[in-house]
Amino acid sequence: MTYNPDIHHRRSIRLREFDYSSIGGYFVTTCVQNRECLFGDVMDGVMVLNDAGRLVESVWNGLPERFPSIELDAFVAMPNHIHFIVNIALPTEIDGADQGRRAGQGRAPTLDRIVGAFKSISASQVNRLLSRTGQPLWQRNYYERVIRDEKELHALRDYIIHNPLKWADDTENPNT
Repeated sequence: MTYNPDIHHRRSIRLREFDYSSIGGYFVTTCVQNRECLFGDVMDGVMVLNDAGRLVESVWNGLPERFPSIELDAFVAMPNHIHFIVNIALPTEIDGADQGRRAGQGRAPTLDRIVGAFKSISASQVNRLLSRTGQPLWQRNYYERVIRDEKELHALRDYIIHNPLKWADDTENPNT
């Protein structure tokens, strides 16, 4: 069924009036289209990445080259989804550029631009690797949470790090 704005009402999960380029930490989860397991397997509570999973992780690790004012935190690629924490920091002066500006980049990236770049680059590379030209890799949206304090940051890091241990009971696991 194609999208019809008269009958399909997408409810935004974003906080109204919140500036998603604000300095701070953000927790993000995004899922593979149709929950297809493309990134590897969980074996004995450890995520074992395949080539596609390693590509996704590589794109994640390369994001600061594209967005110099971000800092990467915890990350895990699961068989059919990923979780990560990204911190938006103060823009810095890079190669004489004004306040961290680079070609095509504004003063500070928004979370949407960061996630959009990650999804676009990883989809292109994974689809090329898996000969899936023209197919969506990621679901259209993503879940995000603004991290409010150190306690929450530590809890989310712990959740990400231990996520493979919980795969057998994960609602994203097609085998449960």
